[in-house]
Amino acid sequence: MTTTADAPALTDLASAAADAVASTLPSVDPLQASIPQPGSEHVTAAFAGAALVDLEGAVSGRLGVLVGEDLVSALSGSPMGDLDLAAAVQPALDAAAASLGTSAKAARTVELDAVVGELGGPFTVVPLIGAGIAAALAVPDSTLEAAAAAAAAGTSVTPETAAAPPAAPEAAPALGAAIGAGIGLPDHRTGPIRGIEMLHGVSMEVTVELGRTQLTVRELLALSPGTVLELDRAAGSPADLLVNGRLIARGEVVVVDEDFGLRITEIVDDGSAG
Repeated sequence: MTTTADAPALTDLASAAADAVASTLPSVDPLQASIPQPGSEHVTAAFAGAALVDLEGAVSGRLGVLVGEDLVSALSGSPMGDLDLAAAVQPALDAAAASLGTSAKAARTVELDAVVGELGGPFTVVPLIGAGIAAALAVPDSTLEAAAAAAAAGTSVTPETAAAPPAAPEAAPALGAAIGAGIGLPDHRTGPIRGIEMLHGVSMEVTVELGRTQLTVRELLALSPGTVLELDRAAGSPADLLVNGRLIARGEVVVVDEDFGLRITEIVDDGSAG
């Protein structure tokens, strides 16, 4: 059994979680975790959006990810409409939770000025470096202490996870101190900022809709096996393909290896979506 003395250092745990986020977070440029540092009330001023997630399992607590204007703008200007930041960063927060030997609940988007209060006390922030500081992971120290205690008890955190990650090529500035002093953060990007490219790996909910109808509460309560509902669409009409609730295409329902599928027959533009 792992002893307390053998437990991974809190900074090592923060670095491992940040590495997991860096490899998963949507970004045009590859991200790498920098050096963990104490968080402050000024840290959110460097970013344009934030999402938090509560942990469940062997380690309880909370994680937060702060993202830059690139990702926020890409999500709001997506061809599929305004996409949810929390959903876009959920895989990254899931990966961070897994690196701590636990799991994450559903992420939620929060206002930047509420992040520090939501973290609930002293926290550690790990900048994620791309073409400048593209994002950051924020972890309450109490969460890191819980992960270290779980590792000491031998209930979570594998030896590979606990090992210190490779050093970042350059250290980020002390975020809180730099922002509090009015010092701008470095951005080494020389070309135009690209948007949609960073969303290529974002998972989206895709739904095929055959039709709709309206029922009264009485009719809903009367539903039973065998009830047939008449939809507002004639037999043989194309089905709608919805992405995050937005109509983007229509097609024919087909059967593929005993599963239903959709053969696309029409791509719907904004003008004809209605």
